[in-house]
Order: sequence, then C-alpha cells, then structure tokens
Amino acid sequence: MAPPTDPRRPYKRPAISDQQRRRELALQAQSSRRADAQARARALASSLITTQAPPAATHHHEEALEEVDEEENTVADVAAAASKLRGSDARRWFARQIMLPEWMVDAPPHLARDWHVFARPAGKRCLVVSSNGLTISRVRNGSILHRFPSALPNGSKREISGPASSYSILDCIFHEPDETYYIIDMICWRGYSLYDCTAEFRFFWVNSKLTETSAGDPPSTYHRYRFSAVPIYECTLEGLQAAYSGSTPYVKDGLLFYNKHAHYQAGITPLALAWKDDACSRYVIDTDSKGDVPSEQQLVLELQEDGKLITSDDPPVVFGSLDIEFIQKSNLRPGNLLRFAVRDESVKLVDGKMQISELQFVGKPNRARAFADSHSKALFQYAARHAPLRIEDLVASIQSNSMELESTDVEMQD
Repeated sequence: MAPPTDPRRPYKRPAISDQQRRRELALQAQSSRRADAQARARALASSLITTQAPPAATHHHEEALEEVDEEENTVADVAAAASKLRGSDARRWFARQIMLPEWMVDAPPHLARDWHVFARPAGKRCLVVSSNGLTISRVRNGSILHRFPSALPNGSKREISGPASSYSILDCIFHEPDETYYIIDMICWRGYSLYDCTAEFRFFWVNSKLTETSAGDPPSTYHRYRFSAVPIYECTLEGLQAAYSGSTPYVKDGLLFYNKHAHYQAGITPLALAWKDDACSRYVIDTDSKGDVPSEQQLVLELQEDGKLITSDDPPVVFGSLDIEFIQKSNLRPGNLLRFAVRDESVKLVDGKMQISELQFVGKPNRARAFADSHSKALFQYAARHAPLRIEDLVASIQSNSMELESTDVEMQD
C-alpha cells in the first residue's frame, strides 16, 4: 500500500456522497432507540427455525408482519406472521433481518479511532441459529442452506446444555471450499441478545464465546461444519495492511469496516461499509448473468405500484419510472425486481446523490434475489468504472487523521 505523495500534507479526498451525515444520524438514532432486544432475538430465532419460504407471492402477509413488528407483540405472533409469508415477501423480510453494509464511497473520518476492519470471506451470507438440538442456516432470501448438528450451544442432541429452547444466532458467511462457517457477527448467545451491544463488544464475544465450545473443531458425527471467527483489526495502518494484504484461510471478497459504536441494526446501515478492489476481490465490477462485465453499468431496482423504480434503502431512492402501458405489456407487477443498463452520459452527481436521466430495461434478475441495489452500491459501481476509492486513499485518510491528532496534542501542550 503506497502512502500519499507528500505524507506531511493533510489529505482530503473530495466527498462525493452524504454518507458521513447519515453515519452521524444513525449513531444518534440508535442511542435514542429503546427496543426490546430480547424479544426481537427470540422472534428471529423462532422464525429462522420454523418459517418456510415457498415460491408464491402476496403483499398482504408482509404488511401484517410489519404491523406485528411495530406493535412489538409476542414472539409467537411474529413467528406466526412470518410463517405466512410467501415468495418475494418472505425473501424481503428475511433479507431485512441481517445487518447489511453500505458501500464505501467516501473514507470516513477517524478510521483508526472509530472503526474495525476485516477481510470478508467469499461465500453465502447467512444467519445460523442453534436450538433444541438442531442447527439451521438460512441465506438472505430465507431459504434453508443447511440443517445439521453442530457443537454450538444446543446445536445438536449431544450439545444440550441448560434449557433445550435456549438459542444462539450467528451472522456468518459459508465458505464452500473448506466447508466452514466464518462468523462475522453475533446477534445472540445462549438466549442473551446482543442487538443493543456495540460492535466492539460483539466482536469480543465472538472470539471469547466460540472458544468455550468445540465449534471450531474439525467436522464429526455431531458437528457437521466447522465454525471460525474472522480476524478483526483496529483500522490503523497496520490493521488495514493486515486485512488487505495478510494471508487468510479463506478466499477474500473485499473488506468490511464496522463502526466500533454501532449496534446490530437489521437492514442497510452506514455504520458498516463494504469496499473492494482488484487486489482483494475477484469481482469488483458487477457481472451479468453470464459472468461477464457488461460495457455499461447495470442496476437492479424494485417496481412500485405507481411505476416508480426504487432502491432498497430506507427511505428508498427513486431512480426513474416505467410507463403504465409498458408495465402492462411486459406483464410486470409491483414488487418485481428489474435490471437496467445505465449509460455514463445519463448519470449526474448532485449533492451526494446519483441522478439518472435514462434507464434501459434489460430484464429480470435471478428469482432468488431478495432485494434491489442500494444507492451506495450504485455510487460505488459508478465510481469503480471512473474514479474508484483506492487503498491509497484509505491509507492517506488514516495518516491525515494521525497528523491532526498529533497537531492537537502539540497545541494542548503549548
């Protein structure tokens, strides 16, 4: 990783998004939120164990489930409502239970002080729950990846300790080459919810609690897959170097940055950031269905009843609309995910937001897909084709932060 041209000069890369403002708002919102974390964890565990995700679709059940969530009803109510979800509704609901990163388009200030960094394993993101002598993993669209015995607490008939109904929920990536679940976060352990705990505390628990079990051991009769914690680093120059260039037992797919103070927030959050380049990921620019990089940027958006095309953000960003006649002629329905091509000349960046004057309809993405692209992903993909945020930019940002701290220390001594 090369340092900036002149390390004595403070570095400032021009901001191209409003990501920092939203980070500050997200931190303020979580400090004022008083959710019943224990009830949320129980409801999620119950849904992960019992809910199926069949291929039909209706919006009525998803609306009913949202009402149950808002009213903070019983675990049984949430699980019952979730079990009625079908098709795209089920996929969207399960996808919203995972903490999803925004894509890093600006280097956050104070990276070394406020952030952790680690190399993301390539593989399938999933939630793993162990309870009642069984372990189940579900990918983001709600489909069951594996149902198996494990050495997690209450994860097999042999590992029952305490109440059989006690559960643990891990946020993992399943790395197929070595058949290992790499734990990137922890939501609940032996019935204790970590929703409202900081990322710094959750990462500490992942490492300390995993060593209390034999879940890290090689597979056996009562332990079908191995679990392993990913190496987490402080985002100093040394930590960034280790995550970016250091060896790992898994194939890397970019870097993940977590704000140390961030709680586990289901859905997309600016307090977790994804970043990649050619040196730490095979896939920097999105490929098409054939695995090729298209000549024009592609974007997946969700169709609304009024024809608007939106991102998966909350609140969503509107990138365009379709004519009602075209919608009817193409037999499209509200909630459909649609793929579009974006010409470079149709893109403008205004006040940190991406504006697109023209979208070219390409078709529908894979049916298993759970949600549309986010605004930050669209920005990252656009930047990756034109002026990417480089590893040198991250290094320079950390060095600039260090110089600012040194300058402040000198002024205080004076």
